[in-house]
Amino acid sequence: MSNSDREFELHVGRLNGFPVAGIFFLVLVGFPATAPAQSGSFEISQNGQVVGSASYQFTATKAGYESTSLVKVTMEGLNYALSKDELLSAADELKHVLLSAAVNGEAVTVVAAPDASRFLVTISANGKSATTRLDAHPGAVFLADFDAGGLETLLALAVARSNRNLWAILPKEAGSIEPVTLATYPDQEGTLGGKPVTVHHLVAMIAGAKTDLFSGPENQLLQAELPQAGFVLIRQGFELKPPTRPIVPMAGEESAPQAPAN
Repeated sequence: MSNSDREFELHVGRLNGFPVAGIFFLVLVGFPATAPAQSGSFEISQNGQVVGSASYQFTATKAGYESTSLVKVTMEGLNYALSKDELLSAADELKHVLLSAAVNGEAVTVVAAPDASRFLVTISANGKSATTRLDAHPGAVFLADFDAGGLETLLALAVARSNRNLWAILPKEAGSIEPVTLATYPDQEGTLGGKPVTVHHLVAMIAGAKTDLFSGPENQLLQAELPQAGFVLIRQGFELKPPTRPIVPMAGEESAPQAPAN
């Protein structure tokens, strides 16, 4: 590996990396649903303070679905924007991804698509581009930071596959594909739009990172407690009752993710 290639790999890793679990993350549930919810809007908070927003929109096509995800986070140490467009089959299998992101002024583009028995992920940043060939799995979902659309796709795919043989494509560093494991916890209660709602609770593990995920009776994503310290994704109009314990950083602990190095 040349020095320039190594510098590119390290640069992409810094652009896409948060401490502990990395900037890209995964969450998963599996309760009855046949297709992703059509749209949703979420607040992104850290330690109880709103720092951004996320949304998704699914459109049915003759071949499956088109989806768009948008994310915006503005806080000390992180100015992050993401736009992701996907094509999915009628069985929620991934056909194509185009992701554009800006992290503290640095642009990152990711293109991913199946190729025979492989899945190709091309990441471009800092004027360089690299392609990684991953093993292909029909139960794979492309998951990016705070990507509610990716989580909705994962919910539907998990139901279709009975929570088995699930994988996450993570566009971190050169890109990787990781298996997903799930644990089911007792149901909880909450309100959505002021009306009582039963809340399902699962815990997903990927690459040693834990995410608590809460979903509604129609398998819609309601809340995700992310691997990044203190970050929570909450659907607008949803309130968990009682709320999960507040996350307070320990003395001397950084509450905001580190900015990427140049």
